[in-house]
Amino acid sequence: QVQLVESGGGLVQPGGSLRLSCAASGNIASAYIMGWYRQAPGKQRELVASITSAGWTNYADSLKGRFTISRDNAKNTAYLRMNSLKAEDTAVYYCSMAWGGTSYWGQGTQVTVSS
Repeated sequence: QVQLVESGGGLVQPGGSLRLSCAASGNIASAYIMGWYRQAPGKQRELVASITSAGWTNYADSLKGRFTISRDNAKNTAYLRMNSLKAEDTAVYYCSMAWGGTSYWGQGTQVTVSS
């Protein structure tokens, strides 16, 4: 079993920043992809960013330059730094971990961007 626990969400004003964390525990493979997804009310879940064990990253085109994904392999933890936040970034952010055709998901953390 694998458990993913996200933290760091909350309420932030437009233009502000947040850093989300995702800590994984359990029976984890030696190589895996970690990713951040988000789901806004009434919308489908969408990829925000992903990162491989080697550090290769992939971002949603619309978020490049504002969001940065990183990871600490020793801690099995991924991070998402979000800058210049906008109201449209409001969503539940989910962490995922995947290898060998299997995906695991966290419970999600709410990010609300509002003045």
